[in-house]
Amino acid sequence: MSGRLPVVTGRQVVRALERLGFVALRQRGSHLVLGKGDRRVVVPLHTGDDLKPGTLGTILKNAGITADELRALL
Repeated sequence: MSGRLPVVTGRQVVRALERLGFVALRQRGSHLVLGKGDRRVVVPLHTGDDLKPGTLGTILKNAGITADELRALL
């Protein structure tokens, strides 16, 4: 598979990260902060909107996973 980023919503990303063991730490407005060990990831949860590629790329980098790993978790 290629490393292209999938088109996903914030909720889909949260579910995938929870499968990896991330837990919700706090939420302020539409931004949910998830954590696992020393990693922190902020995911915007704007209803029905797909995440922009740059935002998704930053989330994946902070979570320490690749686009292919995310695709497998969806």
